[in-house]
Amino acid sequence: MDPEELTPTIKAIDTSSLVDKVEMYLIDYFIRKELKAGDSIPKEMELSSAMGVSRTVIRESLTRLKTMGLIESIKHKGTVIKSPDLAEILQKSMIPKILDDRTLRDIFEMRLVIEVGMADLVVNRSTDKDIEELFSIVKDEPVRAENTLFDVDYEIEFHGKLYEMTGNETLKSFQRMLLPVFKYAYTSGLIHNTSAADKKFVSHKELVEVLRLHNADKFRKAMRKHLENHFFRIL
Repeated sequence: MDPEELTPTIKAIDTSSLVDKVEMYLIDYFIRKELKAGDSIPKEMELSSAMGVSRTVIRESLTRLKTMGLIESIKHKGTVIKSPDLAEILQKSMIPKILDDRTLRDIFEMRLVIEVGMADLVVNRSTDKDIEELFSIVKDEPVRAENTLFDVDYEIEFHGKLYEMTGNETLKSFQRMLLPVFKYAYTSGLIHNTSAADKKFVSHKELVEVLRLHNADKFRKAMRKHLENHFFRIL
């Protein structure tokens, strides 16, 4: 591609914070050119000439975009636009022992909201086999669930199966990404067990029985009642 052809769409920039500026200019250029996943982008030399900056600056900016999952290098094709894996990007920042308590609580709350909201997907896409697998997970669960802070591995196995049943790959990836945060929230004492409440929460076993009815509204309400066990501890 002739650098002169890029000049009308990519402007030269000043020399302060060059890598940051080039990174943002490139993203803006991709958007304005309506580039899609698989489309090639200009070569380093072409970008360097059009922007009036060194190839080193261009290379560092492109490296950042690769780290973000926005572009990738393909043999014999060069650098192309990539559809980023959102879960993969976020996972790089999901380090429970570094995140502060407020952020951990926010993430845990987000998990609760997602699980109430995905009731329609779970009900409409679940199979009899899925439901039987859920029942096999919960068959030994005690009938009563009040004031219970569920076993971490058991909780993850059950709710992980629900995410799988949605058939939504992004949701499933998101759940896997959040697992370390969930475990930390349970084991660190951030989500406290308490005997202050005198409530009867819907158990996992009861939740499966509601799911057998294949009624999204009833399952959503049951899930909300089930998760009150956790909502009560964080609100």
